[in-house]
Amino acid sequence: MCIHSEEALVIRRGTRLLAGALAAVCMVLLGSSAPNGALIAKPLPADAAKGVVANRVMTWNICNPCTESGHNLGRAAEIATYAPQVIGLQEACVRDVEKIRDYLEHFYGLAYRVEYGTVLRSWGRCGGLPWRPGAFGQAILSAAPMTDRVSVEYPVGGSEDRGYMAVTTMVGGRPVRVFNTHLAQRRQEAVRAGQIGVLAAEVAEYDRAIVLGDFNAVPEAPELRGIWALAADTDPQCRPSPAGACEPTTDWHSKFDYVFLRGIAPLVHRVHPSPYSDHHLLYTDLDAT
Repeated sequence: MCIHSEEALVIRRGTRLLAGALAAVCMVLLGSSAPNGALIAKPLPADAAKGVVANRVMTWNICNPCTESGHNLGRAAEIATYAPQVIGLQEACVRDVEKIRDYLEHFYGLAYRVEYGTVLRSWGRCGGLPWRPGAFGQAILSAAPMTDRVSVEYPVGGSEDRGYMAVTTMVGGRPVRVFNTHLAQRRQEAVRAGQIGVLAAEVAEYDRAIVLGDFNAVPEAPELRGIWALAADTDPQCRPSPAGACEPTTDWHSKFDYVFLRGIAPLVHRVHPSPYSDHHLLYTDLDAT
């Protein structure tokens, strides 16, 4: 009888030890994924913005690598360096945007609201469970509240679903309509032309608008004529002609990324290559008066 009691005691102690060990493992795993847990913030350069720049907007396609979630801390540091008021992200998984947003707040003290323009639910792209895949598409982050969000999937997406989203928010202390889009991949000129037609019809409804995005086309591409007719690129030297002095925004030395301005004048713009995407960050400061 005593032997059985001792065996039971040993079993109970073993069970408690095992449970404790499992709990410790869970804490370590959870801690390593927490924004303010085991991760260490990447330091910012000495000339980094000291807070959100109220008249600054940015566009960035954060894919390629698309599934390297460990890059999100680096992406947050890149954004925090310039701290725009409004950020348009393309090829963005919701899970990645959530992490970037958390890192911006917990590590760099930058609080952003977010709205999504999902066009695809893809387990291969964004992970998740096969029956609950991650959402993929565009996202807009803004330091100010956003209203009147719309999310539109283009009738013809090309080789992959594509669309645009739009919100009204504050830039430089004034309300403005902000669009964020991603057009069809290269060698799909006719598809992009149709997508530009849909987008341009909406942009034309506003006297003041900012159109951010990855257009997958160089400035002189014929399919971009519809947007050039309505707005100018933030770079005054960049024009829809082969002679235009347009700074490349991709690792393959093409300009695919734009900040188109309608009824708003630019002050200064910058293009910054990044190890966290094959697209460069493009930001511009605007004359909001």
